[in-house]
Amino acid sequence: MLHYALIMLVAGIGIPVLAALNAALGKYIGSPMAAGVVLFTVAFAASLLVLVLTGSGGFSKLAGAPKHLFLAGLLVAFYVLSITHVAPHFGVGNAVFFVLIGQLISAAIIDHFGLFGAQVSPLTLTRAGGITLMALGVWVTQLA
Repeated sequence: MLHYALIMLVAGIGIPVLAALNAALGKYIGSPMAAGVVLFTVAFAASLLVLVLTGSGGFSKLAGAPKHLFLAGLLVAFYVLSITHVAPHFGVGNAVFFVLIGQLISAAIIDHFGLFGAQVSPLTLTRAGGITLMALGVWVTQLA
C-alpha cells in the first residue's frame, strides 16, 4: 500500500507543476489552447511508449466499453485547458486550491455512493470533519 501512496504523492506533486509549466507555455506561445494540444500530444506519446514497453493491451475490449467511461478524456481535457487558461490570471496556487476542493467534494461523493465501481466508503461525520479540516488547511495556505 505504501507504494500506491508514494505514486499518488508524486502524481499530486506533478499537478501544480503541470499547471505552472503549461500555463507558462500557453503564455509564451500566446495560446492556452495550443499549449493544451502540445501537452496532450506529449502525454499521448508518453502513454503510447509505456503501453508498448509494458505490452499491456486491452484495446480488443474497447468497442464494448460503456460509452460514459470515455467522459474521463473530456474531463482531463477540461482540467488541462481550464488551468492553462486560468492559472496565469488567477495564480497557480489559487487555481490548484479550487481544484483540490473540487477533488475533495467529488471523491467523497464517489466513495460514499460507490460510483463508477469505486469501493464504497460512507461519508461519516468523522470523515466529513476530516475533509473539512483538509479543505480549511488548503485554504489557510492561500491566505498569505
